[in-house]
Amino acid sequence: MIRALMTLIVLVFSVLQMKPQAYSLSENVSELPEVIVESRRHLVLHILAYVRECSSLTTYDDTVFLFREKMVDYMLPSDKKVKFKGWSTPRILTCKSYYRFTNRNGLDSVSDASHHHFSWSDWIGLAPKVSLPLMLRNETVAVDTVRGKYSPAEIWSRVHDRINIEIDVMSDSESRKWVPNLAGFFSRNLDFDTFKLAYNYNNVIGDSVSASDLEGYSFHIESKGRGHEMFRFNKLNEPFFVSTQADAYILDKEFITIKEARKWDKGVFDIDEIGIYEPMDAPELSSSTLSLINRVNNLEKDSIRLDSQPDYKMLSDSNGRRNFKIGRRALFLLKQATGITLYKTRKNIKDNWNRFRKEQMLRNSQKE
Repeated sequence: MIRALMTLIVLVFSVLQMKPQAYSLSENVSELPEVIVESRRHLVLHILAYVRECSSLTTYDDTVFLFREKMVDYMLPSDKKVKFKGWSTPRILTCKSYYRFTNRNGLDSVSDASHHHFSWSDWIGLAPKVSLPLMLRNETVAVDTVRGKYSPAEIWSRVHDRINIEIDVMSDSESRKWVPNLAGFFSRNLDFDTFKLAYNYNNVIGDSVSASDLEGYSFHIESKGRGHEMFRFNKLNEPFFVSTQADAYILDKEFITIKEARKWDKGVFDIDEIGIYEPMDAPELSSSTLSLINRVNNLEKDSIRLDSQPDYKMLSDSNGRRNFKIGRRALFLLKQATGITLYKTRKNIKDNWNRFRKEQMLRNSQKE
């Protein structure tokens, strides 16, 4: 037994001391490229993003500052032949808003709601598919500038598979292709002072960039006016100014079926489970923004309502009775439209005739 064991040890030692052969197995192995497997049924790209914005609405006397963070989504069909329209502007799934109201008379109040809708963030969405400039193709590191009528319209930069685009929409009318949803505002000659965009793409392989490569985008817009008057905010013919600085971070991208996309389109999902998920690469909030958030979160709304004095100018002159004239008039028109009045009229005529006939028969029988 011991002799057999010693023989086995010697044999193993001899195998370990053997020199490698002249050939190598690695020479017969070829390196395969990466393969992306896509389903023919998954024709719609669903994108989930986190958006953070700081906006302001100001006149010469009043200012409304807004900090908002929200979860949004986009739905893009992969082909024009897909029978699903989708949407490229951010659809709000859930959000948190923090307002601060100030004026030169010393007002300084906060709230989580406001009836003034002035932010530009809901209008800026995903950029269309755009081909790369010739200087960026087949290059690992390159920069190219597209000149506009007044200033550089687009600045492209590439580092390996990462591409950044800086856009000045005000430099040329051709740059409006990046914001097709705002065509109506430009046609009404709304006065924009600043309109700049930035898109960041990653893992770009081909000669174009699209939403499937998007990593995030940001924009800064300053305008005089907002396309409509801000009721009860500014005085008649008094100008007001709007500013929005926002950043959108893409959290998730997934190709889904048309059936799943239609469920999202109809809102068939649990809104409470979505929540707000701040990405790791989002910068820290400023101290003033954190102070605003803390003030709004510590509001005691019930005590504020109890302490506030009612505005007696809003009271009605009515003595408390319901105004039946308007209600009866509306009900009468509704009955005419639905035919209920005609039906009741015919029924009443029939009932009255039957009652009259019975009364006459009873009267005749009594005479006999």
